[in-house]
Amino acid sequence: MTERDIGGLIRVSRQTTYRIALLFNANKIYDRGIISGIGRYLSGTRVSWDLFLEEDFRCRLSGIDDWDGDGIIADFDDPDVRHVLGASRLRVVAVGSSYEAEADYPVGIPYVATDNASLIGLAYTHLIDNGLPRFALYSLPESPCNRWAQEREKAFVRLLRRDGLEPVIYRGRPTRAEDWNGVIAGLAEWLAGLPKPVGIVAVTDARARQVLQACLMADIPVPEEVALVGIDDDPLTRSLTRIPLSSVTQGTERMGHLAAHLLHRLFLGEALRDTRILVPPQGLSALASSRHQRVNSRHVMRARHYIRQYACLGIKTEQVADYVGISRSSLESHFRDELGCSVHQEILRFKLDSARAMLERGHLSSADIAVRCGFTSLQYMYAVFRRELGCTPRDYQIRHRSGPEDVAAAGFMASL
Repeated sequence: MTERDIGGLIRVSRQTTYRIALLFNANKIYDRGIISGIGRYLSGTRVSWDLFLEEDFRCRLSGIDDWDGDGIIADFDDPDVRHVLGASRLRVVAVGSSYEAEADYPVGIPYVATDNASLIGLAYTHLIDNGLPRFALYSLPESPCNRWAQEREKAFVRLLRRDGLEPVIYRGRPTRAEDWNGVIAGLAEWLAGLPKPVGIVAVTDARARQVLQACLMADIPVPEEVALVGIDDDPLTRSLTRIPLSSVTQGTERMGHLAAHLLHRLFLGEALRDTRILVPPQGLSALASSRHQRVNSRHVMRARHYIRQYACLGIKTEQVADYVGISRSSLESHFRDELGCSVHQEILRFKLDSARAMLERGHLSSADIAVRCGFTSLQYMYAVFRRELGCTPRDYQIRHRSGPEDVAAAGFMASL
C-alpha cells in the first residue's frame, strides 16, 4: 500500500498487523491439520498476523471477548467455545462439523465444516467394494461434546436405509482408564453377536483401534469376519495397532486454509454472515483392516488373522500352523485350495504390502522399513521388490509417494 506526501514523493505505509487467536486442541490430529492449513495460508500470502495458540485454550474462554485482539478462528464443535463466541464483538470464523438440520449451524458467523455425510459415504462405499454384505457403526455416547459423532450416525442411517438395509449402531461407553477393561469387554460382546462377515465404520481412528483390540480379545479375524474403517488417518493410532488400519483422511488442511481466507476477507470489510463451506474428505487409506476376502476354510481365516498381526515380526509357517492347531502340511493344503498360494507366500505378501505403505508415506529410510517389516536384510527386501514388482524400493517410492494437494483444490481456493 502506498500514499503520496506533500512533496509528491511516494512512501510505503506500514501494513496492519492483526492479532489472531486460534482456539484448537493441538493434541488432536484433526485440530493440528486445521492449524497447519492456517499456517499454509499465512506462508502463501502477504497477510501480517500474530497468532496466539495455547495448549489448553479453555482456561482463557471466560475472558476471551475482552482479549486485546482482532480475530479468532475457533473449533465450534466445543460447546463452550460456541456459547462464548456466539455473540462476540471480535471477527470470528468457526470450524466444525456439518449438520443435517440447518438450525444447528451458528447464526451470523462464517463456518467451515468437515462434510460428515461424505466421510461416512466414502468409508461405506469402500466396504461395499470389498464385498461386505452387512454394516455397522461404532460411535460415541450421546453428548453435547459429541454432536459431530451423532451427525455421522445420521449419515450412516440415511445411507443404509437408502439401500434397504437396517443400520446397526453401537455407542459403547465413555473411555476412562478405570473402566477400560469394561469398555473393551462390552465392545467384544457386541462384536461377537454381529452376523459375520460385517463391515464396521468407526467414527474416529481411536474408536477403530478399540474395535481391533476387542477383536483380538474375542478371537475374531480381521478383516475376514470384521472389516474395519476409521476416520482421521492418524499416524499415532496406526502405530499402536498390529493390523494396519484403513482410514478416511479428513480435509483438515483445506479447512484451515479456507478459514484463514475467510477471516482475511472479514478484515478487508466483506460481509460474510452465514457463509458456509463444506469440505469433503481428502481420500481413504486402504490397508489390511478392510481388505476383506471371502474364504471358506476356518483354518485359513485364523491363519491370516495371525499373519496380519505378526508377519512383520519374522514369523515362520510352523508358527502359523501351531496357532491354527493343525499340521503344517494340512495348513499348506488349505492355503493352496483357498488362495492358490503357500503360507510363506502369504506372509511375504503381507510384509511387502506393509513396506509399500511405509514407502508411500515417505517418513522412513529403506533400511528402517526392511527391519520394521521383518525382512532379514535390506538386500532381501530389494530382491523381493524386484521379483514381485519389477523395481527397487527407492524406485517404488519415487513413483508412488504422495504429492501436494491437487490443482482442483487450488482452483477452488482461487474462486473464493
